[in-house]
Amino acid sequence: MKLKIYIQSIQVHLLQTHAALFNWFLVEDSLKHYRPIDGGWTILEILEHIALTSHFLLKLIDKGTDKAIRNVKKMSIEDMMNDFDFDLEKINQIGQHKSFDWIRPAHMEPTGNKNDIEVKNELITQVNRCLNQLDRLKNGVGLLYKTTMTVDDLGKLNVYEYIYFLSKHVERHIQQMEENKIEFEIN
Repeated sequence: MKLKIYIQSIQVHLLQTHAALFNWFLVEDSLKHYRPIDGGWTILEILEHIALTSHFLLKLIDKGTDKAIRNVKKMSIEDMMNDFDFDLEKINQIGQHKSFDWIRPAHMEPTGNKNDIEVKNELITQVNRCLNQLDRLKNGVGLLYKTTMTVDDLGKLNVYEYIYFLSKHVERHIQQMEENKIEFEIN
């Protein structure tokens, strides 16, 4: 039962954050293009950054999913579940804007080469890929493979946790866009 609730909580978070994310494509263009006083990213740049980061996270999630499925023959899901605490708390800080210092790799910097429709379509594809991977990883299979996450020194994360990380990253940048909106409305 713990496993089912664990996977469902990741799925619900993924759906909720992406539903909130897609609303940002509906805001007026002047808000989307507003550059904060501190020189930070515009909402369009933030949306592109989310898509870029999710693209690279999904490469790891896809590989991790395939490896976890192969590990079913070598490892015991039962043993993994007995030793697993089903706690996502260690990843929650990722969802808080400015909660830790991190210098993102250059390949995750927005370039402005895609319009908002292209970025939105990419994000739709990405959330669907995450949902498909969760479906493939039912019954605890996602516990059978871990990959190191260097962000905020999280260490080894299983495939479920990587998907949750992706979703928390979206949440983090929704907060950033909300900050942009508040500043835009004040100025």
